[in-house]
Amino acid sequence: MVEQLFPNVNWDKMWQAAYETIYMTAVSTVITFILGLAIGILLFLTSPYQLWANKIVHFITGSIVNIFRSIPFIVLIILLVPFTLFLVGTIRGTNAALPALIVGAAPFYARMVLIALREIDKGVIEAARSMGAKTSTIIFKVLIPEALPALISGITVTAVALVGYTAMAGIIGAGGLGQLAYIDGFQRSRSDVTQMATILIVIIVFVFQWIGDMMTKKVDKR
Repeated sequence: MVEQLFPNVNWDKMWQAAYETIYMTAVSTVITFILGLAIGILLFLTSPYQLWANKIVHFITGSIVNIFRSIPFIVLIILLVPFTLFLVGTIRGTNAALPALIVGAAPFYARMVLIALREIDKGVIEAARSMGAKTSTIIFKVLIPEALPALISGITVTAVALVGYTAMAGIIGAGGLGQLAYIDGFQRSRSDVTQMATILIVIIVFVFQWIGDMMTKKVDKR
């Protein structure tokens, strides 16, 4: 039945492409979480009346975040070609897509981290400061635990966006379901290949969203 509905689908290639999409999304999501969290915390701590209040650092960091957030992803891939070549040695394949995926997603997530941290009750932070808690203690014992549900929810949204980014990266040779849908599906007029790739992308998005929602509910103590 499946073979009749999708006669042109090479299932070995389809499963390999699905694995590549999951690999690119998972790796870039993990690194984006770490990098975006660090940038978001820096933005928060250097904002007015915070521990590291510094207008210059806050302005420069915020400006860099805004610049990279405003660049369309497909343009960002092209701009990062020299950096990708230096880092990976090639501009094709799943690993070559990672720098652009991370640089594209980390600023977006950093802003979500900043929003989450601003929602924390100021009294909790002030209480920790009044007890002489070190900055590292405030970060790891107050800020991150208090904002954890929002942080997980934010990285879930980012992971879903990254699935879409991998599809765009596939068009220029990064691999994954996006490349398969474009080259084997669209360019060869095999609509069933494009449809199957789309179905798998939707399933991957649903899985990432489900995992994120479950983790958010687990850590949310409200």
